[in-house]
Amino acid sequence: MKRFLFMLFLCMTLLLSSIQQVLAQEGGISVSVDSLPVVFEVAPVMDQGRTLVPFRAIAEALNVNVDWDGNTRSIQAGGLGTNVQLQIGNSIASINGISVTLDVPPQIINGRTLIPLRFFSEAFHCQVEWDNATKEVKIISPPSNLFVTGFYALGDSSTSSWTNLFKVPYPETAIGNTDVVSELAFGWYSMDADGNLLLNSGTGWQRPSGWETVLEASHQYNISTEMVVHLTDGKGVVTSLIASDNAMETAVNDMIEEANLYDGVNLNFEGLGLSESGEALVAVQEEFSKFVQLLYSGLKIEDKTLTLTIHPPNSAYKGYDYETLGNASDKIIIMAYDYGPKPEPNNQVMQAVEMALEHVPSEKLLLGISAPYETAESMVAKIGIAKRYNLKGVALWRLGLVPSDMWDTIRTHTTPE
Repeated sequence: MKRFLFMLFLCMTLLLSSIQQVLAQEGGISVSVDSLPVVFEVAPVMDQGRTLVPFRAIAEALNVNVDWDGNTRSIQAGGLGTNVQLQIGNSIASINGISVTLDVPPQIINGRTLIPLRFFSEAFHCQVEWDNATKEVKIISPPSNLFVTGFYALGDSSTSSWTNLFKVPYPETAIGNTDVVSELAFGWYSMDADGNLLLNSGTGWQRPSGWETVLEASHQYNISTEMVVHLTDGKGVVTSLIASDNAMETAVNDMIEEANLYDGVNLNFEGLGLSESGEALVAVQEEFSKFVQLLYSGLKIEDKTLTLTIHPPNSAYKGYDYETLGNASDKIIIMAYDYGPKPEPNNQVMQAVEMALEHVPSEKLLLGISAPYETAESMVAKIGIAKRYNLKGVALWRLGLVPSDMWDTIRTHTTPE
């Protein structure tokens, strides 16, 4: 009788487990990392109340390296200071050589190796939450070492870059939010079609009185500095400038001379390649690349850096040859915004990053984030994109427009580079 009851219980347990797996697949269990969905080739399944997922997809989302050993049917994963070993059908795993008992062992289902999601995620210091209402597993990865550039521009009393950064009125200073900012990009310059550097332009980008105080405060808090030269091609000013060797020479010389006050230059030439196509578009790309190469070479002699703030590859502005520009700059900020919907659609932002990564190493790329278009919650996903693709960091447009809860998000999900 006892044997019969035991076998009945075992059959019911196996049946329940199978039902749970089917329900998990049909019910659509979803998994997100840093508010970004993880796409699996095989649907997650539920076994004995534990969610199992294909190991490669979750490892890639967490930036963890994984190896599969077909002979021993085991998985080795490493990253974030942790090494994990798992074996198919084995309820004993190891974390940094220490044995751990699993509630459910790894399994092979539909030809794919599935691992217990919570164990794997928590082993790599992630926070894991199950939302029963939405059938979603929400994972937050640990803070990542990211470079954070803050654009510093003029603002009124309620959008002051100074007050937003230091959290005290000008000219007082305090740590404020300086603990998460690596670099300040000062939006004080523009240019004319002849390449002359302008301190007073019609764009509002001009150097204010007391600017020396801002530079001194930056150095006090060990924040590097860049001079931003901002110019749009709405009236063909940029295309005229880069089409003239004399204008390019003037522009390069003016910027190099002024850059002696800073650690580098941030070139923000916008609007190239909107209406051109074919050979005309190639000509625009080549002219801009030539200009950037001249500037980069000149700055290197002076031991100054060059950052390019440019439109994303999936925008309407096609005048930017990312591969050539990546070789002629220290950093590229991808302006992954102005797609239409707000907050910016994560799928389009991710597409922009993936396209840029086809031509530029991840350690040179920063994701540009327009603070007015985002929320503290949506900022989690934007920083998550930088984490997932192992980018150098993020760039915030602009100081003065970053609310306190968004600063909290940045502080929670990043650590200073």
